[in-house]
Amino acid sequence: MTGVETSGAPLHVAGPEGPWDEVCDRFESVGRAVVHTTWGEWLTAALLDPELRGLLGRDRPRYRQNPAAAGRLAFAMSRVVMKHTAAAVLHTAPATLDIAYLPGGQPVLRGFGGEVWLSLAHTEELIVVAVSRSGPVGVDAESVTRRVSFEALHGQVCTPQEAELLAALPDDRRAARFLRLWTLKEAYTKALGQGMRRGFGTVGFRWDGDGRAVLADDSSAARAWSFTTCLVRDRYLVSEACRDTDRGRGHSTGHVAGQVEDRSREDPGPLARTGLPPAQTVRS
Repeated sequence: MTGVETSGAPLHVAGPEGPWDEVCDRFESVGRAVVHTTWGEWLTAALLDPELRGLLGRDRPRYRQNPAAAGRLAFAMSRVVMKHTAAAVLHTAPATLDIAYLPGGQPVLRGFGGEVWLSLAHTEELIVVAVSRSGPVGVDAESVTRRVSFEALHGQVCTPQEAELLAALPDDRRAARFLRLWTLKEAYTKALGQGMRRGFGTVGFRWDGDGRAVLADDSSAARAWSFTTCLVRDRYLVSEACRDTDRGRGHSTGHVAGQVEDRSREDPGPLARTGLPPAQTVRS
């Protein structure tokens, strides 16, 4: 994996105080923003916040039901980060926002239906939040050290065409591409509001002439979707799926301004390597 691009990559937000200016600028110019942080970075400030109970809102019963202390804290911090991110781009106070969930688990801002879309992913200590005004958005994150068995799971995750291409790769490149494909499909199905309820094997991806991940379906509706994959903190693979509602209506034919491109002209090599600054776009 060489030639790393940082333009438009997920933005690091170290705590409730931000910095939020770059997040707001990204949201205003591109129509969406993705942030990443860790629950440990937010923990002290959030626990000392007298509004924490109110910030959890309707998530408080789920927070209290989590049997593990670390799990409760990670759950709480992920919801706090999501509210702060949405509040920053909407120029309001986090406590004024009310987050509900659709049947597929997709978070929504009550009172902003069809205007602002949210997505949340968290794994280990990482939290990723996406907020969009240009159309539905989904994010997923996985540790590059996670070992996912291609042999055991390809029938559930891949289309026959994807499985055939992956089977022809060397073991390390197959594992890297399989994990990348997994995160892309989870991000996409989250954006659709379906999550894990939709079988990944029903969703096909291919790589276009510029090396970007695109849906195998070549319909105009499919072309409204854009996808990126970034390496965050040298450890986490973060994929984003976003549909531009204007492109979906045929008002635009190009990529969204500022779109992070996933230019993997070949299959990415091993993803777990050092020396990369945070939030790098995965390329070949």
